[in-house]
Amino acid sequence: MIFDTHLHLIDRQALHYPWLGSVPALNRDFLHEQYTLEARRAGIEGAFHMEVDVHPNDIDAETAHVKALATNADSLVRGAIASCRPEESGFPAYLDRVRSEPFVKGFRRVLHVVPDDVSEGALFRENIRRIGGGLTFDLCVLPHQIPKAIALIDLAPETTFVLDHCGVPDIKGGIEHPWREHIAEISRRPNVVAKISGIVAYANPDEWSVETLRPYAEHVITSFGWDRVVWGSDWPVCTLGGGLSTWVAATHALLAGTSIDERSQLLSANAKRLWRV
Repeated sequence: MIFDTHLHLIDRQALHYPWLGSVPALNRDFLHEQYTLEARRAGIEGAFHMEVDVHPNDIDAETAHVKALATNADSLVRGAIASCRPEESGFPAYLDRVRSEPFVKGFRRVLHVVPDDVSEGALFRENIRRIGGGLTFDLCVLPHQIPKAIALIDLAPETTFVLDHCGVPDIKGGIEHPWREHIAEISRRPNVVAKISGIVAYANPDEWSVETLRPYAEHVITSFGWDRVVWGSDWPVCTLGGGLSTWVAATHALLAGTSIDERSQLLSANAKRLWRV
């Protein structure tokens, strides 16, 4: 069975998503019921909702919306990775409020959609240090930004970081360098976990095969080791490269020949241990 650490839900009636207009393929609702049906068929036993870069005014509303969905009897949602703005002075108060909400397991601020100097600011870095233990911070960066992520990690050794989507390699372009070297370097930080998630979205949707994905997935797993990798669907973004069931099938093919313990660690055990599910 699989624990999905990276589920996005889009409900345009409930929340506002400023970025959706620029991505026509995703500019529609992707709802809890739709995901749950396919996920159960694919062997997914639980999931964390990952923030979807809603309008800043909707950050708290997004968490509340997902928490309400999680109360449904058939829900797979076990928690949320919430949006945040560490560059703002109000972050410490927000952090204190979230600490009292066990449904929230961590935070994310997508860094490739803002100027690089946002994560280099003193306030941003101090607030990331404030997170410390208990909650995680997801890093969503492009390959050329990985060194900036490393600098942030080195300044917050008590915070656990999760590198999303294998570091977003350019699989469509077949470009492995300097992504490959950057992955090896970031993996040397013991407070970083890598997420094998949704990389089908970065491949040519009409041409990719398991062997297209293999060099990227295997390099991340080899660099981090089986005890520091987790799995994520990145649904519905993964629909850009084939969909949830296709990505699950590709994952099983990538893991063929590995041990039961290794597969279990990547697919569920590491996530359950890291986030105490």
